[in-house]
Amino acid sequence: MIKVIVGSKGSGKTARLVDDLNAQAMSDAANVVCIEAGQRLDRLVKYQIRLTDITEYPVHGYRELLSFIAGISAKDYDITHLYIDSIYKVADDDNPENLAAFLQDLDTFAQKDNFHVMIILSADPDELPESVRRYC
Repeated sequence: MIKVIVGSKGSGKTARLVDDLNAQAMSDAANVVCIEAGQRLDRLVKYQIRLTDITEYPVHGYRELLSFIAGISAKDYDITHLYIDSIYKVADDDNPENLAAFLQDLDTFAQKDNFHVMIILSADPDELPESVRRYC
């Protein structure tokens, strides 16, 4: 249920994210949420996508981010897709071990609530622990 897109800065991850978001916007059955840090994508994606600027909320760290996602899911129980742009910025934590624990918890939650997750991560894939790479 979770897919992590990993690459260095400028490798086309955001373009891939925007393409996937806009493709999901064309489906009447999709209910898509994208969490970002700042308002980078608002002019790039179709209006059907619910963009959430995490900097407007008091969320810091992966545990709080998971709770935030659970709150979104509780309010909007028919989410089909969740996207997170620049996970290190959104979570305000660039520790790969903390990210690995978050991915495992989020995967469990996403399977239970039946939605797909795509996460953008700016990093060298070879430097990530196996617990993160298994989602790539």
